[in-house]
Amino acid sequence: MRKNTISTFTLLLFLQALFIKAIAQVTNVAPGVQKISAGVPDKFTPYSFCEELPMKTALAGLPAGELPFKLADIRISTTDRGVVVEIPLDSSEQLYGFGLQLGSFNKRGLKIRPIVNDNPLNDVGYTHGPTTFYVSNRGYGILINTARYTTFYCGSMAKLNNRNIASAEIKGGNSVDELYKSSGKVLGSVTVDIPGAKGIEVFVFEGPDLKNVMQRYNLFAGGGALPAIWGLGVKYRVKADFNQQQVIKMAEYFRNNHIPCDVLGIEPKWQTAAYSCSYVWAKDFFPDPDTFIAVMKDKGFQLNLWEHAFVSPKSPLYEPLKTRSGNYLVWGGLVPDFADSTTRKIFADYHNETFVKQGISGFKMDECDNSNIAFGSNSWSFPELSQFPSGIDGEQMHQLFGLLYQKTIYNIYKRFNKRTYLDVRASNAFASSYPAALYSDTYDHDQYIKMILNSGFSGMIWSPEVRESNSIKDFMRRSQTAVLSAQTLFNSWYLQNPPWLQINIKKNNAGQLMDNARDVEADIRKLFEFRMSLIPYLYNAFAQYHFKGIPPFRALVIDYPDDKNTVNLEDEYMIGEGILAAPLTEKMDERMVYLPAGIWYDFNTNQKYAGGRQYSIKPTLSQLPIFIKEGTILPLAKPVEHVTAGTVFEITCYVYGNGATGTTLFEDDGVTFNYEKGDYNTMTLQWLNNKAHISHKGSFKNSRYEITRWVVIN
Repeated sequence: MRKNTISTFTLLLFLQALFIKAIAQVTNVAPGVQKISAGVPDKFTPYSFCEELPMKTALAGLPAGELPFKLADIRISTTDRGVVVEIPLDSSEQLYGFGLQLGSFNKRGLKIRPIVNDNPLNDVGYTHGPTTFYVSNRGYGILINTARYTTFYCGSMAKLNNRNIASAEIKGGNSVDELYKSSGKVLGSVTVDIPGAKGIEVFVFEGPDLKNVMQRYNLFAGGGALPAIWGLGVKYRVKADFNQQQVIKMAEYFRNNHIPCDVLGIEPKWQTAAYSCSYVWAKDFFPDPDTFIAVMKDKGFQLNLWEHAFVSPKSPLYEPLKTRSGNYLVWGGLVPDFADSTTRKIFADYHNETFVKQGISGFKMDECDNSNIAFGSNSWSFPELSQFPSGIDGEQMHQLFGLLYQKTIYNIYKRFNKRTYLDVRASNAFASSYPAALYSDTYDHDQYIKMILNSGFSGMIWSPEVRESNSIKDFMRRSQTAVLSAQTLFNSWYLQNPPWLQINIKKNNAGQLMDNARDVEADIRKLFEFRMSLIPYLYNAFAQYHFKGIPPFRALVIDYPDDKNTVNLEDEYMIGEGILAAPLTEKMDERMVYLPAGIWYDFNTNQKYAGGRQYSIKPTLSQLPIFIKEGTILPLAKPVEHVTAGTVFEITCYVYGNGATGTTLFEDDGVTFNYEKGDYNTMTLQWLNNKAHISHKGSFKNSRYEITRWVVIN
């Protein structure tokens, strides 16, 4: 008996030594945002690189939230392994977030490792834009401020001493599936495992509801991105080996055929070396870059250059960065230590002097997302054991590399008061203020749609780009989704001709166009024209993102958290305040769409639908699958072929329902950051007593919008 007592006592001492509760300090860092600190947090974290100040006035204007638990109930423990954080979780909670996730929507019951990876894999958490931030439908958000590879057990595991587990939930299984499947009903906590950490910071964002949580997160990060207004048009990336004349010819194709396009993206062959990069114009492909840029500007095109951050020995940047890079090479090139501000400045100054001053409007920042860690054969990127002069290690650098890369490039434009719209293949937490759209080499349309929803939980912008397709139907459905996303991007980096002229790769590159190429081209023109019509509405949605923190593209559960039908709804989303999108894929001729409470109008037919129910819809390949919420005034512009600084949009206001109250339009120069100094207008559109009312408030002297017509739809 005594022996057993001693053994039990020894075991208790061992367990107590293994898990030591860290002494935590709580700080109120902004209205509705608390920070819990314990131990010695890492030097390099996502928030340590967030230079944008919290928008405290906007944060203070949000309704007060109340957590469903006490801050003291968040347990932080240190072990020889690292840090463990346990956040209370009850049986009713559903969890979302962890960045730009591909394989899952509702995370309740999952084991998630949000790790940067160039090929998002299933539902494990590997993704281009991982974050250690999640939100609950109980009205709060949690961010673990770390760049280490971290694992979240989202209510999927139970501790031995967890008294919240009801015995009725512990059931035996008679099959392998039953034994291994997580029910997601285990109560107690979200358990976070952070190996290697000696301390941690936990940010807690209060609600009271999901939308308010996301507002607080985005506003705390400095407000959402407001891209240059031309970035909300159409972007087309040309074939990788196009030369100067071929790019000009493509530009002439768009203008001669009156197909809207604002941005042409130039792929790798513009450089003398691309893997790794020289950042030097290849004279055999672009013999006169200055003239080329001037010609493109005269035709109304913005230019975007492809690159990655690995610096070739052939680059003028090689020697300046040789002692400011990691101790491993990628494709024979340096890995700049972007955690160091001087390194970022050297890289940025070169880009400014060589490209931005010459008129390059943006960059596509590729390959910053690590080689695919799911396969041993993919090992092109730098190893986690890499060391950098700043002191950051390879693991943390991988998690932050895309974030720091876009920070480096974005700050060029910010410093010289020019707005841009960038492309990037990796990001992380607190990226809300960066106008950089993520993209992926994956091509699953269902997952692309899901990523639009998940982007709203991450403070990120997502581009479901279009390349080739299996059929005309597949191509048109993908094109509809692209038009209904944050950036309309067609990427023809391996196609000689636009994909709407020939969807077959081999025939496209042989110049063999489809028999019905002009018919498909006409349908694409209509879709692009709708996108251009939507720009004023989208621009206002992005202004709401910046000033109020409301994600412009978001899951329905954010707007309707109390509607149980939205909890797992992963293929419908809101665009701004009044548009619900329900995209179709190639597999569908029709689909079921759920409409939340209220009255909704089919955009194509004006048919009214009562909310709270499901309906079957069957839009054609040229009809956009969107519904307009009653009470919305939808401002649609006469389509233009491209947007200039002086473009004035001629707008028809569509008034949906007798109870329409009003909407706003954000009006500024569209290309500078002068709006941050108050140089903008808010145009308010109202329909009251069957009469239109228009008012302006602000100091912007010019006019961006001209209201030409009102149409009432009852």
